[in-house]
Amino acid sequence: MSTSMFRSLSIFNYRVWFVGALVSNVGAWMQATAQNWVVLTQLTDNDAAAMGVTMALQFAPPLLLVGVTGWVADRFDRRRLIMCTQSALLLLAVTLGILILTGAMTLPLMFGFALALGVVTAFDNPARQAFVSDLVAQENASNAVALNAASFNTARLIGPAVAGVMIVAVGTGWVFLVNALTFSAMIGALLLMRPHELVVHHKRGGPARLADGFRYVARRPDLVVIFAMVFLLGAFGMNFPIFASTMALEFGRGADGFGLLSSFVAIGSLAGALLAARRERARMRVVVLGAGGFAVASTLSVFAPSYAAYAATLVLTGFSVVTTLTTANGYVQTTTDPALRGRVLALYMAILLGGTPVGAPIVGAVAAQFGPRVAIALAAVVALIACGIGVAWTLASGRVHRHETKRFRLTVDETRPIMTIAPEPEDFSDEIAGTTPIPLPPGERSPRATPRPRHGA
Repeated sequence: MSTSMFRSLSIFNYRVWFVGALVSNVGAWMQATAQNWVVLTQLTDNDAAAMGVTMALQFAPPLLLVGVTGWVADRFDRRRLIMCTQSALLLLAVTLGILILTGAMTLPLMFGFALALGVVTAFDNPARQAFVSDLVAQENASNAVALNAASFNTARLIGPAVAGVMIVAVGTGWVFLVNALTFSAMIGALLLMRPHELVVHHKRGGPARLADGFRYVARRPDLVVIFAMVFLLGAFGMNFPIFASTMALEFGRGADGFGLLSSFVAIGSLAGALLAARRERARMRVVVLGAGGFAVASTLSVFAPSYAAYAATLVLTGFSVVTTLTTANGYVQTTTDPALRGRVLALYMAILLGGTPVGAPIVGAVAAQFGPRVAIALAAVVALIACGIGVAWTLASGRVHRHETKRFRLTVDETRPIMTIAPEPEDFSDEIAGTTPIPLPPGERSPRATPRPRHGA
C-alpha cells in the first residue's frame, strides 16, 4: 500500500469530492464567522451568552436526532442524501442573507434559523462522514478521513479571514449570499462522480435496528473512551467563536481581527490534519496526546499578554484539537463494521457537536460574567480531564509495558485485545452475526479460546 500523504487523491471520485468540499467549506466558515459576529455585535451588545444560546440551538439537533440521522445515513443513498441536505443549506443561507441585508433580522429569528441549520446539518454530517469511506478502499480510509480534515481546515484558514474583510467592506449579509454560491461546488462534485466506482455499503433493516449503533459502541470500551473524550472537548473546549470573538474585543479588534484569529486556529489545524494523513492508521495514543496538547495550548492562551501572542497560541490549539479529532474520526471509521458505520458516526458526531448545547451556554455565561480568559481556563481544565480519562484507560487496559532494554522507557502495545462480552446473534442482523464478523481494530487477533472475534480496542 502506498504511504503517500495524498494517495487518496489518485482516486477520481475522491479527487472530485475533495475540490467540491473545499469550496463549500470555505463558504461554510465564512457564514459561521458572519453569523457569530451578527449575534455578538448587531443583534446584541457584545453578549457572549446570546452567542452561546445560538450555538446550543444549532448543535442540539445532531444529539437529539442521532438515532434517526444515523439510520438514514445507513439506509439511503448517501450521495443523493447529501445533495438534498446541501440544497436545503443553500436555501437557508440565501434567506439569512436577504433578511440581514433588508434589516429584518432579529435575535429570536436568528435563534430559529440556528435551529433549522442544526436540523439539516444533523442529517448532513453523518452522511458526509460515512460517504468518505464510500469513495476509497478500506486501506485508504484513514488517509481519506485525514485529507478530508485537511480540506476542512484549509477552508477554515481562508473562510474566516475573507468573511472578516467582507464584513468590514460590504456588510454581513453578503457573506451569507456568497456562501450560498459555494454550495454549487459540492452539488456539482456529487453530480460529476462515477457511481459505479463507489464502494458499496450494506443497507440495514428498518427502524427496529436504530439502537444497533448504541449497542455496538457499548460493547467497544475503546470507542466509549474516545466518545467520552470527544464529548468533553466538544462541550467545553471547542467554543472557538466565543473565545476568539470576546478576546478580539478585549484586545480592541473588530470583525477583521476576529476573522484573522480563526485563521490562526486553521494554520495549526491544517498542519495537524496533514500530519494525520501521513500515518498509515489512526492510533488511540495520538488521541490521548492530542487532548493533553489542547490543555497546554489553552493554558498558554489564558496568559497571552497581547493579540499577537494569543494568535500564536491558537496555532498550537488548532494543531492539538485537529490531531485529536481527526485521529478519533479515523479510528472510529476504520474499526467499525461497514453496515453500522453510518449509525456509529452519527453517534460520534452527535457527541462531538451535541456537547455544544451543554457547554456553549455555560462557557458563554462564564465569558460574559468573568471574562474570556476564565472561560478559556475552564476549557483547559476539561481538556486535562479528557486526557486523564484516556491515560487511565490505557494503563488499565494493560497496554503499557516497560521497554525490554531501557529501564525508564515505556512502550504502548496497541495490538493488545480488550475483551468484552460478545453480542448475541439476535442483537444484530443475520448478515453481521452470521457471515460478516464485526472487525477488530487493525492488527488485532481474537484469542484462540474463542471461536470468533470479539470487539476490542
